Amino acid sequence: MKYDEFIKHVQSAAQIESRDDAKRAIQVTFAMLAQRIYGKEAEDLASQLPEEMAQYLRGDEGENGEYLSLKKFYERVAQKEGVDGPTAAIHVRAVLSVLQQAVTPGQFSHIRANLPGEYRELFVAQSVK
Repeated sequence: MKYDEFIKHVQSAAQIESRDDAKRAIQVTFAMLAQRIYGKEAEDLASQLPEEMAQYLRGDEGENGEYLSLKKFYERVAQKEGVDGPTAAIHVRAVLSVLQQAVTPGQFSHIRANLPGEYRELFVAQSVK
């Protein structure tokens, strides 16, 4: 999936008014995800994305991911994105929904496997329009 298409899908799925706000949601979600997942998974994921987005997944390669409850994950996204908690949750779900369609099923299953069970709500099937 191309960069502009990814942004458009996130913007639509999360009902974000501006393109810049959608880009910010992607950037923050990816950066937090990179801190959360283990080993080379962030780099493997980045390799399947356009560089404009892949860069947000880089920097913590080979690290042991930091444990964060889903609530804390949402709180950090909200703080970094400058939105409230419920809005952050909507944005994270939208970004991951589009991500699921942008990468191979195997790669996405690796990401899911890196996250504890409480993160399951992030992977409720949503269609990208």
